[in-house]
Amino acid sequence: QVQLVESGGGLVQAGGSLRLSCAASGRIFSLNAMGWYRQAPGNQRELVAAISGIGSTNYADSVKGRFTISRDNAKNTVYLQMNSLAAGDAAVYYCSVDITSTRGYTGSYWGQGTQVTVSS
Repeated sequence: QVQLVESGGGLVQAGGSLRLSCAASGRIFSLNAMGWYRQAPGNQRELVAAISGIGSTNYADSVKGRFTISRDNAKNTVYLQMNSLAAGDAAVYYCSVDITSTRGYTGSYWGQGTQVTVSS
């Protein structure tokens, strides 16, 4: 069994920064693509940033230059550094990781979500 646990969300003033973490644990053989998504009330879930197994990254246009995704394979963790936060960034943030388990199964796993609130 594989679990993803997110942390780092909270309340921040506009212009501030937060760092989200998502740690994977369990019967992990390898971690492949990792990503962060967000969903605001009334909106569909959208991709914010993704990082491949070899470290290639891509970002939503709305966060380019402000957010940075990174990974630490030794810790089975993906991070999202968010700077210059604005009201439009407020949402529940979810991590998603493609994991191959020790039993050879590859699937996409999701974290429980962490709330990011931006005050003006």
